[in-house]
Amino acid sequence: MSSTPQRDAAPPADYQLLLPQGWFRVHIAPERREQSVDALLERQFKGIDNAPQIKMELRKELIRQAARAFDEGGIELYISLQQAGSLTIPASLLVTLVTPRDPKVPLPSLRDLAESLKAEGGKGRTVSVVELAAGSAMKVRVDPESASTRMQPEDGDYALPSVTVDYQLSIPRSDMQLLLTFSTPLVQIADAMVELFDAVAGSLAWKGAAN
Repeated sequence: MSSTPQRDAAPPADYQLLLPQGWFRVHIAPERREQSVDALLERQFKGIDNAPQIKMELRKELIRQAARAFDEGGIELYISLQQAGSLTIPASLLVTLVTPRDPKVPLPSLRDLAESLKAEGGKGRTVSVVELAAGSAMKVRVDPESASTRMQPEDGDYALPSVTVDYQLSIPRSDMQLLLTFSTPLVQIADAMVELFDAVAGSLAWKGAAN
């Protein structure tokens, strides 16, 4: 009996993430985008009939986020509608598949990329390499200069200052990488939110990968 060498094994067929209750997937492909957003809003506003303006503005924002995610190469977008008492905990997760622009030129290793980002510096940016169950990941946290930073224009609109955290991992037995980008405007409790993001990223598991 012969076994297939590890180097000949196929890359994982998929991945899975464990998300907190109240996080919903928004389908970002154009043909499913509006239907997905409408389904999410119907669930969120069930039994609420006196907030049509808020619902309309939220619909517009969610569709804008979904369109941007798709245009930037995203494959999945999750929006947090998680409740803490009567309050919603706003956050998002965009999953992006990173592929080489030139098939003949491989992507830089995560450690090389991390060292390059560290050398560049950057205000409010922290770069590290962390170990997750799914493998080594480059973690990049970016904090606004202060919690009182004014809103900055974003494509003609205004966006609240946010904390973003990226986790970038190599996909086993492939030349591709997976990028998880979390974001939240709750800069006052940024550390607690990053702990949540760490937990979600730490739950990443490859499916269909050979052992």
